[in-house]
Amino acid sequence: MNSTRFPRIARVRARSDFDRIFKHGRRVALPVLALHFQADESIAPRLGLAVSRKVDPHAVGRNRIKRVLRDAFRHLRAELAGGDYVVVARPGASRCTGEELRAAFHSLLKRAGARSPLALPATAAPGTMPAASPSSDTTPDSGPG
Repeated sequence: MNSTRFPRIARVRARSDFDRIFKHGRRVALPVLALHFQADESIAPRLGLAVSRKVDPHAVGRNRIKRVLRDAFRHLRAELAGGDYVVVARPGASRCTGEELRAAFHSLLKRAGARSPLALPATAAPGTMPAASPSSDTTPDSGPG
């Protein structure tokens, strides 16, 4: 059995839970996402998603946003503080790539204090070379001529 599954108990589903989190939780926001967070160490971290038609009129686009955010949460769930997290997508989210959405989600969790900044993933893919700095692009002269 895969430990990174997204079980039903890891989801905020009831409208009353969403209302409680919106009313009593802390909110941090970026131009593309907003995070409503209510800490409760007695429960495991749970995720709720709100992606309206204003974000993307097409179901495919809304589902892509939700899929990316669910996947990011699933991989971070063990590192998060207990409580309920509700992510509200904003209209700019439909123009973001999956990696940009993940980075925004990581940033929101860091700003909310739900995750330590040291646990953020590296920005470069493993095995890639760093960009060359302009000062190191000197080539030796082959002499006059």
